[in-house]
Amino acid sequence: MLHAQASERELIDQFLAALRSLPEVQAELERAGAPELDAQLALHVAGKPVHALVELRKAVYPRDVRQLVWRIRDLARQQPAGESGSEALPVLIAESISPGAKELLRAERVGYYDSGGSLYLPARGAYLYVDRPPPKSLSRSMRSLFTGRRGQVVHGLLVRHQDWFGVKDLAEQTLVSSATASQVLTEMERFDWLESRGQGPSKQRHLREPAALLDAWAKQLSSIRPPALRRYFVPAIKPDGLMEHLGQVFEAHSVDYAVSFEAAAQRYAPFLSAVSQVRCRLLAGSGGDAAIADLGARVVSEGANLAVIEAKSAGDLLFRERVGGVWLASPVQVYLDLLRGEGRAKEMAEHLRRERIGF
Repeated sequence: MLHAQASERELIDQFLAALRSLPEVQAELERAGAPELDAQLALHVAGKPVHALVELRKAVYPRDVRQLVWRIRDLARQQPAGESGSEALPVLIAESISPGAKELLRAERVGYYDSGGSLYLPARGAYLYVDRPPPKSLSRSMRSLFTGRRGQVVHGLLVRHQDWFGVKDLAEQTLVSSATASQVLTEMERFDWLESRGQGPSKQRHLREPAALLDAWAKQLSSIRPPALRRYFVPAIKPDGLMEHLGQVFEAHSVDYAVSFEAAAQRYAPFLSAVSQVRCRLLAGSGGDAAIADLGARVVSEGANLAVIEAKSAGDLLFRERVGGVWLASPVQVYLDLLRGEGRAKEMAEHLRRERIGF
């Protein structure tokens, strides 16, 4: 028996259509069944009968998987076989299932389907696995986690990954509202990246999976528009001396900045024999324009030895570090910037992550 709203019925219809599009697969919705189940399907896969017991959800994250697996398996044990000799197979159907949740479901050999078209059916002798990009709703949710003020919160958790935070604490350190900090923490708990202790206003969280979080951010970079660069040529200065000169001039003009990309990575964890360009974030304002003029920099379309990204707020310079008299972007920010770079930038990123970030 089907117990579903129209959108859930559409998901089941999509699942049936996806199965029927595969060779040697027949799939039908059973019109009668246990009221505890959202739906039951009669399948034939390569001539083998499979009785699919369906649980429907809107969205599934790693945090949800353990309870869902326990429930759907318990329901499967209580149901008689759909037809003589058929296997009872628990299947989770959802609008979106996060990559981590899919991995856990495969480890537990529980079938799944999401609206992006990903499908997994681990029936005996009839194994089906189709991996597709996540649905747009999950992609948008993931992308928003790593941009703007929400990205500042994630940045803070990665940089201070060994610390425990309350919401107010974290909000103050990342220059966001308590509401924004709380939203990000709630979202990350769904992915099972956090540990928590305490209750109510005194509740604290700790980032248990910094590597998984940084990997997730790196995967989203291709869908996030890169910042615009203004390219300059500063005459009569070798690249090695440009950083120090830049730092002196910016400080003289009271300009907030942070050097990133290859020049910063070379200071944190030397990798290249030479770096030909300095790239930095510069807080917007008249002081920045005056400092660039004082450098004698001229705008160029090629042959630049200085590139500037306009920082729209102090949040863009969070967790910068002063090294050798120059402000460098945090190692996490430098790593992410390098992943967008050219040439050997990605190799340098992995070297920095291994040697300086450590997870």
